[in-house]
Amino acid sequence: QVQLVESGGGLVQPGDSLRLSCVVSGSIFSTYALGWYRQAPGKQRELVASITSGRKTNYADSVKGRFTISRDNAKSTGYLQMNSLKQEDTAVYYCRLSVVLVAGGGYWGQGTQVTVSS
Repeated sequence: QVQLVESGGGLVQPGDSLRLSCVVSGSIFSTYALGWYRQAPGKQRELVASITSGRKTNYADSVKGRFTISRDNAKSTGYLQMNSLKQEDTAVYYCRLSVVLVAGGGYWGQGTQVTVSS
């Protein structure tokens, strides 16, 4: 059973930084793409950033230049470095490992709350 565990969320002020981590159990991490998603109250879940197994990255326009996604395959861990945080970044952040052959197309973590408020 593959499990994803996020950490690193919290309450910060506008302009602050946070780094989220996503630890993936099992030995499949390096093979698949990892994505970070977020869901704000009353809104749909949206893709924030993704990184392929070959380390190609993609970002939502709203976070380009502020967020950086990375991965450490030796630690089976993905990261989302978030700088210059804004109030509109407030959401529950989820990581997802894309595995096409499983139901739903991948595995999700339980989420970590990020609140940006003055």
